[in-house]
Amino acid sequence: MSLNKNKKILKIRKKLDILDSKMLNIIKIRTNLVHQVLQNKTSKKQIVDKKRISVILKNIEKKSIKKKLDIKLTKSIWSNMIKAYIDFEYRKFKKK
Repeated sequence: MSLNKNKKILKIRKKLDILDSKMLNIIKIRTNLVHQVLQNKTSKKQIVDKKRISVILKNIEKKSIKKKLDIKLTKSIWSNMIKAYIDFEYRKFKKK
C-alpha cells in the first residue's frame, strides 16, 4: 500500500473517531431515556414489547430506504441495540 493511501486511511479513521465520540453522546442520551421508561415499568414482563420492537424495525426500514441506506445493515444495528437495551433493562430493573 502506498504512503498516500495510508495517509488517506488515517484521515478517514480520524473522522470515524470523531463520529464515534458523537455517537457515544447520543447513546448516553438514549440510555437516560430508556432508564426513564424503565422507572415507569412495574414488572419485568413489560421489558420486552414485541409490538414496539416490530414498529421500530419497520420504521428503520422505511427511513433506510428514504436515506438510501443498506437495510440489512441498519436493521442489524437496531436489532443489536434493542437486544443490548433489553439486557440493560433486565440488569437495572428494580421491583417496585
